[in-house]
Amino acid sequence: MSDRIRQQHQTSPEHAGVRFDQAAAELFPAFSRARLQHWIKSGALTVDGRSQRPAFRLAGGETLALDAEPEREVDVVAQPLDLSIVHSDDSLLVLDKAAGMVVHPAAGNPDGTLQNALLHHDPALAQVPRAGIVHRLDKDTSGVMVVARTLQAHTALVRQLQERSMSRVYHAVTHGCMLPAGTVDAPIGRHPRQRQKMAVVSGGKPAVSHYRRLRGYGHFSHVEVSLESGRTHQIRVHMRHLGFPIVGDSVYGRRLKKNAPIPDDLRTVIESFPRQALHARFLSLEHPEHRQTMKFEAVLPDDMADLLSALDRFDSR
Repeated sequence: MSDRIRQQHQTSPEHAGVRFDQAAAELFPAFSRARLQHWIKSGALTVDGRSQRPAFRLAGGETLALDAEPEREVDVVAQPLDLSIVHSDDSLLVLDKAAGMVVHPAAGNPDGTLQNALLHHDPALAQVPRAGIVHRLDKDTSGVMVVARTLQAHTALVRQLQERSMSRVYHAVTHGCMLPAGTVDAPIGRHPRQRQKMAVVSGGKPAVSHYRRLRGYGHFSHVEVSLESGRTHQIRVHMRHLGFPIVGDSVYGRRLKKNAPIPDDLRTVIESFPRQALHARFLSLEHPEHRQTMKFEAVLPDDMADLLSALDRFDSR
């Protein structure tokens, strides 16, 4: 198998007027912005087969194609940080990411990230794009995620994400009593005014989430959500779109109404919950080497288990 990195993505109408380098960062999230800039300038990353400047403005509908030799990432330092490892073999690591840990270094979080921790755990991951990280969890979302330990495994796992054959199932606690089950098929893109947020917008990227209610608590629900797509903040945006935002979500959530008939002790638990109550519970994938289906689970962390226990106490009154 060739060691070259070969990937391509189609831009959407939403990318009209967007800079080439900005679209590349969105469509090739497994690679750092610095690495993508280097590939754009060297001609390894092209637009419809032609080299373009990073500031080139797209029209939408172009094919961005990457054909490059892997290079060692030198801008991220190894740091001895705690990792919870669910599974490890020569091809991949499966982790239970703690809430509060950022996945990649970025402005405001230059270190202390999962990528820093991975490079300390296995220095050979410096040879794999983004230290093998192929998908993200938000800083305050906990749970199971996979890391590729070889370039071949990285290519195979990225392909599974693109083909939607990798299954990811989340648990969440939402405001309101949701229907027993349903599907949200609503495109997601940048919020038209608050550009740091995502929203359901016409012309956004297709996004489909399936949910089922595990238990209703009158004013709250414990739900399971599976994804057909993997858009930024997808579950958080879709739950808000339905009118059932996730408890503790500081961006897409809502505060309890002052006149809501909820005991003071439960109100305190809900209003003090420090993050979005969202956890990546299950992950299923095809192993890059032996091709067998593998399934992994990350049990609910203590904070979400305590939240559900509080809701149980309230519901039993």
